[in-house]
Parts: sequence; structure tokens; C-alpha cells
Amino acid sequence: MTCEPFGARLRRAMDIRGPLCVGIDPHASLLTSWGLNDDIAGLERFTLTVVEALADRVAVLKPQSAFFERFGSRGIAVLEKGVEEARAAGALVLMDAKRGDIGSTMGAYAATYLDKDSPLFSDALTVSPYLGFGSLRPALDAAVLSGAGVFVLGLTSNPEGAEVQRATAADGRSLAQVMLDHVAAENEDAEPLGSVGVVIGATLGDAGVDLAVNGPLLAPGIGAQGATPADLPGVFGAAVGNVLPSVSRGVLRHGPDASGLREAAERLTDEVRAAVQES
Repeated sequence: MTCEPFGARLRRAMDIRGPLCVGIDPHASLLTSWGLNDDIAGLERFTLTVVEALADRVAVLKPQSAFFERFGSRGIAVLEKGVEEARAAGALVLMDAKRGDIGSTMGAYAATYLDKDSPLFSDALTVSPYLGFGSLRPALDAAVLSGAGVFVLGLTSNPEGAEVQRATAADGRSLAQVMLDHVAAENEDAEPLGSVGVVIGATLGDAGVDLAVNGPLLAPGIGAQGATPADLPGVFGAAVGNVLPSVSRGVLRHGPDASGLREAAERLTDEVRAAVQES
């Protein structure tokens, strides 16, 4: 049976639920601000509260794997439960693990997150292409088979990223543009949206690259990092309709009350819609 591609599922979710991705980032400081202990019980309470509050209304939930991995196997068990419950409630799950390796190791990462039989199967996975775009082939192929997606790091919001991403390839293109061109080739002829996305920081100002990749553009940096929905047209230009802004602390700080989380997410969704429609 052919799986519906991630790009089509994401386009529908963004159109119906609104273009917003909410991170599930259980920082120790956030657990404390919620009145929770920085332990497995606190981790589980935090994660399931976010899922129960938002999974039936936001397009995408994005757990940051590192904050679960730090608790070892018990943390991964909480992550598995959160992914399962979020997907059951209708949210697409983007696993923010930024995996990048070569050969059989990349294949193992792909099997972990992009194989439907895996307990950590997610609708999409963040990956790093800076071992060469070809190193991502096991993940790209696995995603096609399962109807999942990948988000390739392009121009990230951290200042240190520029020394690699803005470096110049032999043909004069920036390395980020090289990766974007590879993504565009992967998404060629896909409708209504390709399943290979790119991570482009919303804090960059004019991105200075060609963003016409026919795929989703994950835009971290809204909220705590200083970007606002009104900044999106200036960064993304004609591609702004394919932007999926990502926010974590800007929503999560309104917990632990579920209504506070919902109100914050709904407000940001409305602001993004307004910014996109005005562009």
C-alpha cells in the first residue's frame, strides 16, 4: 500500500490547523517553572500535558530528543509515549534529533525514526547534511517508503552556523545554497508540497539564498530568540506560504495550565496567518 507523502499531509495540516510547529523542549528550567521536579515523573507530566493540550489542534509537535535522552532509557520511554499519543490525537510529529552520519550508521538512524515498525517512528526527522548531502540517502529513501519527511539543516539561527553554512563551494555557491539545490532536486514535481524540508532561521533577516525548493521551510527563532511572525515575509519572500514557524518557550512558558498553552498557540497561529496573508 502506498503511503501518502509527508509533504501532502503537512500541507493539509497547515491549511486546516494553521502553520505552526510547537516544540516539546523539557528544559530543567521549564520543569521548575511548571512546579515539576527535574526527574522522570516531571518529564512525563510535562510531555503529556503539552500533548494533551495541543496535539488535537496544532499542525506539528516537535520533541527535542536530547531533553529525553539525558534521562537514559526511561526518558526514551517517555518520548515513545509522547510520540504515540501526539500522532493518535492528529498532530504530525517532527523528531528534532539532527542526525547526521554515513552509510550503515545513517541507515540505523533512519530505521529508528523513519521506519513504521519502530517505537520512535515520527512523521519527519531533522537531519544534518554537512557530511555531504549524499550521506543523507538512507534517511531520504526510508522516508519515501514510509511516507515520512526529513528537514535538512540549511541556514540555522545560531550565529556559529554561518562559518560553515555561508562558506563558499568551489562553484561560488554558499554551502547552504548547495544543500538547498539538492533539496529542490529531491522535491521536483512533488504536489502539493515536497517531503524534504529545510531549516531556515527566522532571525536571519534576508536569508540571501534561493528558497524555491518546493518543500516546507521550518523556521525556528520565533519568540525567545527574538523573531516575530511579522518578520517572516522579509526572511522568506515569495516562499513564505511554505513556512512552518517553530516556537517552543514562547508557548511552553504559559504552562502548566492547558488553557494557557492553547491560548498561546492559537494566538501565534493567528499572527502567522495574518503575516503570511499580508505578504
